[in-house]
Amino acid sequence: MNKRAFLAVVLGLIAASSVLAHHSLAGVYDLNKVERATGVVQKFAFTNPHGALVIAIKNAQGEARVWSLTTGSANALVNAGLSATGPNRIKFGDELTVTFNPAVSGASIGFLRSMVLPDSKKEIEFVPN
Repeated sequence: MNKRAFLAVVLGLIAASSVLAHHSLAGVYDLNKVERATGVVQKFAFTNPHGALVIAIKNAQGEARVWSLTTGSANALVNAGLSATGPNRIKFGDELTVTFNPAVSGASIGFLRSMVLPDSKKEIEFVPN
């Protein structure tokens, strides 16, 4: 195999792997359904490529169900006005009102659409990309 053909194969494999790594929100979350709930933060991961908000939400019977809500990247969180250590920090024990798209499968996961900050009561919205 000559160098040009080898380079073409390698570049093709690299391009294909990045396409496979990206996933659709619609394949996991019901984008036609939005739930709103108030719960207590268990963990907030300010990470890339996606952050996560783990929150305990009580149902009508008072039983808590722990949800893991996917957020945008750390950059998206900063652009929305949140910080990992500053005044708009989300921490364990905070009570938040959130809106999210629940999982198609019924699992306790969702895609976070908005949250109301505990201190300022300001609502921050997230747009999926």
